[in-house]
Parts: sequence; C-alpha cells; structure tokens
Amino acid sequence: MGAIERNGYRFEPEYSVIEQNGAIHVYHEGEFIEELQFSFSGKYPGLEQIEILVDEYCEQKGI
Repeated sequence: MGAIERNGYRFEPEYSVIEQNGAIHVYHEGEFIEELQFSFSGKYPGLEQIEILVDEYCEQKGI
C-alpha cells in the first residue's frame, strides 16, 4: 500500500496484521506532522478505509 499525496501533504500508511491496527503518518513538505491511528479486521486494511481516513483528515484540517 503506497503513500497518498494531497496538496503538499503525504500520507504514509503502515499496519500490523497480528495486532489488527495501523497508523497513517502525515507529512507536510517532508516534515512529520502527526500520526493517525486506526484499527481494522481481516488480512489487511482496505484501501477504501485508508482513503476515507485521509479524506476526513483533509476536510477537518481544510487541506
């Protein structure tokens, strides 16, 4: 699962299948901003779930 880029921001997801959780690291122009944590079920988080989290973050922050 690759990074998502939007308006100078980069969202890099990573996850643990064993722990059933993950995080999206948010960067702006190469500088780490924050980490968005999430949980999932199954073998891996769906791309749609990641995109929804990124969309919600962008709307909330006005990106």
